[in-house]
Amino acid sequence: MRTIYYGGDILTMELPLYVEAVLTENGKIKKVGTKKEILSQKQEGDKVISLEGKTMLPAFIDGHSHITSMAQTLGLVNLEGTISFEQIREKIEKYLSVKKPKKGEWVMGFGYDHNFLQEKKHPNKFFLDSITEEFPVLIMHKSGHMGVLNSYALSKVGINSETENPEGGLIKRMENSTEPDGYLEEKAMMIASDKVDRPGREEIICQLKMAQNIYFENGITTIQEGLTKQNEWNLLKYIADSKEIMADIVSYVDIREKEEWFFENSEYHQVYHNHLKIGGYKLFLDGSPQGRTAWMSKPYLGKEENYCGYPIYSDEEVQRFIRKAIKEEQQIIIHCNGDAAAQQMIDSYEKIQKEEGQKDLRPVMIHAQLVREDQLKRMARLGMMASFFIAHTYYWGDIHLQNFGEERAKRISPAKTASKYGVLYTFHQDSPVLLPNMIETIWCAANRISREGKDMGHAERISTLDALKAITSIAAYQYREEDRKGSIKEGKLADFVILDKNPLEVEKEGLKDIQILATIKEDRMVYRAEEF
Repeated sequence: MRTIYYGGDILTMELPLYVEAVLTENGKIKKVGTKKEILSQKQEGDKVISLEGKTMLPAFIDGHSHITSMAQTLGLVNLEGTISFEQIREKIEKYLSVKKPKKGEWVMGFGYDHNFLQEKKHPNKFFLDSITEEFPVLIMHKSGHMGVLNSYALSKVGINSETENPEGGLIKRMENSTEPDGYLEEKAMMIASDKVDRPGREEIICQLKMAQNIYFENGITTIQEGLTKQNEWNLLKYIADSKEIMADIVSYVDIREKEEWFFENSEYHQVYHNHLKIGGYKLFLDGSPQGRTAWMSKPYLGKEENYCGYPIYSDEEVQRFIRKAIKEEQQIIIHCNGDAAAQQMIDSYEKIQKEEGQKDLRPVMIHAQLVREDQLKRMARLGMMASFFIAHTYYWGDIHLQNFGEERAKRISPAKTASKYGVLYTFHQDSPVLLPNMIETIWCAANRISREGKDMGHAERISTLDALKAITSIAAYQYREEDRKGSIKEGKLADFVILDKNPLEVEKEGLKDIQILATIKEDRMVYRAEEF
């Protein structure tokens, strides 16, 4: 199958930046050039698509997210945007009346944020008990790093007054007591959520297809599964083998998992099979800045004197994990929000790399929210990339100003400084934390304005072109796919996104209003807006 695209702005993310027309064949780009050149090669049966003055770019590439978690949230109580405990109650009660779960079946919600609740705190088990005691209830914070369980749920996961806090986690207690109050964070939340019953295979496959379509609607054709355990892998492999996915999915395996299944699937290491591959390993070093669990070198502002958050692992453990990745020549992506966590990653990677020898493994610091200028210099020397969750500037910018003060908060996601020192960076939305809205992310990177309209560091604003590169050509490099994705070049995949306006000709303030009209994966239109 061959297709000709012409009749609008075509941004290549290469030199030259613009071309007039593109010819594709069998899912790849065969020729780029002038309209006259390409149309002269038209053959009988070729499909011809006029862009009608719209703009075509290489499809967007997700720097970091969790597609299986995104899928699971589609079947949960949606707590997004709730502003009070009462609204949380109403949403759970409505779910119970509509879904009518069987007695004892788990009821899960996702998306509340205590920072934006009228009560300015997390609920507790007594509040959830007042809604229902017939069902185990777990509600997850929007960050995914913390949550609350009712009494039934606590008993189901085996948490009681004798349960100790896991290293790198917290079980909150009632005042002057060892009795859990229902709130868990970090490692404690991860352990509890692993014990929750999951939906059946058919239900989650349906939700995975729905999640894939959400990425397509946002112009994304390469998606990350950013913390893969064996259950998630089995699910992804099943749906890939069934040829039910069209997007490319890059899986990063929880480095704490048993080694057997990782090596049993070695044919997937950096090689796609039915659109699925294993990119390497994933490791967490700290928590959430808006949840005040990110590990900082200097204290948070607020009531808790000298509180800096906390690490998940000791230096020795982190070095052991990194040595494993380097020895196996696997890329490792490491979650670091606070600058103390960033320091632990940099120090550990530098130490092990010296011992094992330098290799082009492209380690990625995920989020890198509060990474410092001196740390970026060292990252550049190590060949370390950053994937910034730059939409924090808008969604939690005002919270960061409260937690860190202006000097630190206005330097979150320091993309401009990263460029200054030669650190390559990508962008992401950590979906399901946020919807995978790349257009909004470009706007955030170019404007850096909080919800309340406050400047979130104009010195760190970047150009629209640099923001586009972060979600196309540089993102392809992050996945070792720069030879097949990320730009419109002969020989690369025909992965495109069509926009109603050219981002390079739109004022920065108006970038968020750009509409995605179509998404094309290997010359197949996987999303098309009604108006295109």
